[in-house]
Formats: sequence, structure tokens, C-alpha cells
Amino acid sequence: MKLKKSKPENTSQSCLSGETKLHRRVFLKGLAASVLLLPAESHAGNLMSSPVKTNRLRPPGAVPEEIFAGKCIRCGRCVEVCPYKSIMPLDVRNGIYAGTPLVFAENIPCYLCMKCVQVCPTGTLQKISQEETRMGLAIVNKHMCITWRGEALCRTCYNVCPYKETAIRLDELRPVVDEKYCTGCGLCTHGCPITNEAGLKAINIEPIYASANVKW
Repeated sequence: MKLKKSKPENTSQSCLSGETKLHRRVFLKGLAASVLLLPAESHAGNLMSSPVKTNRLRPPGAVPEEIFAGKCIRCGRCVEVCPYKSIMPLDVRNGIYAGTPLVFAENIPCYLCMKCVQVCPTGTLQKISQEETRMGLAIVNKHMCITWRGEALCRTCYNVCPYKETAIRLDELRPVVDEKYCTGCGLCTHGCPITNEAGLKAINIEPIYASANVKW
């Protein structure tokens, strides 16, 4: 009686499959560990909370924050095209917002080159002009501003504003912002020489338009 020869096992394919599964398990374990090692405040809020806040702004033309994370595909084109490196991708500590673009106004403001709105493939950054840009609204802290306090004469925010005499003007040499024209680019915040212990400037950008109602 002849015994049937068993079919030789494809050891290379078996090893490859095993390695793939191993790498996948290692990756998943590493991802879980990275989340567990995040600071306590990240567990409580950062993983689900929007990173947009004072001086933390979306690039020009951004859709309302309510739908931003769902519409942005994290392609990184806006980050790559920005010649000033103003736009930074968020990391895993920002949870569902990881990979989305953000401008840290006091570090590198937006210079309104408008290249990012031209390359966004999903319309998360809508194609708007410089004048239409509303990343936020500049707010002068009169208790910190040395000109408003009468301690010295400073025109920095006025001098660096791309829309001086419209977005910002001087009233008796004191800076006054006009919300109808302020783009929220952050150039004034970046240039401001006054910083308090919390890291805020005497003029800061509040992202008031990020909470706008979604237009379906």
C-alpha cells in the first residue's frame, strides 16, 4: 500500500506571514504604549479636544472646527507648501486631531502667501483671498500693553501688520484692532515684545471664527 506524499509546505510564505503578524502586533503594542505614556491631561481631554485656542490657529480658509478633523485627510500638502514653515502637523498626543495642521502664532505666524489653500485637495482649506482670511481676531490686552499702560511707546504690532490703518490703527498712539479687517495672521502676536508668565503676549489671536456654524 502506497502512502501519499504530503505536499511540501511553503516555508518562505509561512515565515513571511508570521513576520507580518509579528510586526503588526509590535506596532499595535507600541501604539498602545505611546498612548499610555502620554501625560495625564492628554488622557482627560487632549485626545478628543480641539487643539484650536488662543494663538493656536488653523491655516487660512479652514472650515469650522466642528468638521475639520473629519474633512482633513492629513495629506500634509499644506505643511509642505508653506515657505515659512508656519504650518505644523499635530502629533499623536492630539488624539483624533493628530496629523491635522496648526499655526503656532507666537512662534511662526502666517504670512498670508495663500499657497496652502491652493493645494488642499478636500476643501478643508477653502480657496479664499488674503483679505477674506479670518484665522482669528487680534485682541489687545490693555493691562499688558506698555503703550496702553503709558509706560513706553511701542508700535510693533502696528508696524508689522499687513493691513495697517485698516486691521489695526493707532488711537492717540495706542493700538486698536478693527475686527472687520483683521485676518488673524498672528504677525502682531509674533512681533509683540511683551510676554507674561503664561506665555501670552500683550496682543493675542483668539480663534473666534473656528466655532462658526457649519453650512451644509
